Amino acid sequence: MDKIIPIIIVACYFVLTVVIGVLANKSKDSKSFHGLGLGLITCVAVGAGEWLGGTSTTGVSEYGFNYGISGAWYTIANGVGICFLALFFAKKFRSMQKPTISGIIGEYIGGKTQMVSSIFQLVIMVAVGISQMIAIGTIGQTLFGLHPMLSITVMGIGVLLYTVLGGMKAVGKTNIMHMIVMYVCAIVAVILCLKGIGGFDALKNGAENYEALPESYFSMGTIGGTKISSWLIASLLGACVAQAGLQPILAAKDEKVAKRSSFIIALVVAPFGVITAILGMIAKYRSAELGITNGKLGLPMLLNTLNPYIGGVIMASIMAAVLSTAAPIFLSCGTLFTRDVFCVAAKREISDKKELLVSRISTAGFGLLCILLALLFYSAQQVLDIVYFAYSLRGALFVILLLGMYWKKISPTVCNWAMGITCVGALSWVIIKVINGNKYLVPWLTETYLAIFLALTVSVIGSLIVIGINKKRKKALEYDGAGNDTEGTSGTEDR
Repeated sequence: MDKIIPIIIVACYFVLTVVIGVLANKSKDSKSFHGLGLGLITCVAVGAGEWLGGTSTTGVSEYGFNYGISGAWYTIANGVGICFLALFFAKKFRSMQKPTISGIIGEYIGGKTQMVSSIFQLVIMVAVGISQMIAIGTIGQTLFGLHPMLSITVMGIGVLLYTVLGGMKAVGKTNIMHMIVMYVCAIVAVILCLKGIGGFDALKNGAENYEALPESYFSMGTIGGTKISSWLIASLLGACVAQAGLQPILAAKDEKVAKRSSFIIALVVAPFGVITAILGMIAKYRSAELGITNGKLGLPMLLNTLNPYIGGVIMASIMAAVLSTAAPIFLSCGTLFTRDVFCVAAKREISDKKELLVSRISTAGFGLLCILLALLFYSAQQVLDIVYFAYSLRGALFVILLLGMYWKKISPTVCNWAMGITCVGALSWVIIKVINGNKYLVPWLTETYLAIFLALTVSVIGSLIVIGINKKRKKALEYDGAGNDTEGTSGTEDR
């Protein structure tokens, strides 16, 4: 019976989420589907939910299991990046009244960059979406004893259903519930798990039948300066172009709400990883007792040791974290495709009814794609690895946006090439790392640094070359024009 209770609680929470989402006021036009006039609470719930997903729970707890408290740098870095957004860009972006970051990029750079950057963003969003579906598979496997493929399919389709039906309204209402449940349950989990082992000091000093954790587990630098700096840089740059996190900010009812909600999101996101990293450390401390050999399963298996009622509610909060990110990801994919690919390619005004239909179909399509790819790559790598690659691309995209904002002579065509080369280059670097035993060919050169370098180098050098070519053409035309004018004058005078 004790094993069935948590299953019933999690199942009920999942059903409740789907019901609330489905019963949310269905979007009657495309603008409300993507988000329009959002208040402070909804902005914070949707924005924070995008950052606090499976990566911040099962992913960070896995790093806590393997490295200790320094795994918390993941959400701390995200918080720093969101603060950067709040200080310098939230108000400006909201004032442009564009629903997507690709639309903002297109506004500054022009050409086909809106469509190309949208496709670039879709690659990122799908990568993050896959990671959330993988996290759902882990939860289902550990708690229900289900095959991860079945867990991914059932829960993935459930969250996709209410997202397609209710749009931003459904995502907002369900995420408000998720955020409350997540934080309350995470804090309760730490308190109960620490109490069960004799307090935080037990992790340092050990106890009967338990070995103390290595001293390195209590240092914020154990995970490595390269990874920490990469996370910080990727978050500083990526937070300003992350469509799923930005969409509620761009849809805020005014600029004041956009800026204020960004600051609050940062305060909500930053400390959460400390909680989940500690839970990962406790799982490591009890790993011999519980038979935990894989850090990915550490958190769910640890929670199974709690009172079945409390453990079930806390496990439901982990699922809430995944759902709170998956829904904004699916919605952002539909928004990007509809507004920056379909509408741009149409080259004409389309009816709102048709735009809403395309929004729902594309949201469903990309959601199903994330589910299918998660089924295919479930056991391929850690949850954080997929997201890390996506973050490296976000940083590169922000570099291109900055160039467009402050360098008016940048070439739209070159920017398009820069995005393509960056995507291929960063992905190749990840593949090489895996082939090389999970080690970079150049130890300090992570995907983040490589992506930023490629984006900056190709954009700047390529644009300078284009500028040079255009100058030569202009001079040639002026020379030809001068010659033609001279001949014309001479002929007139002769006559």
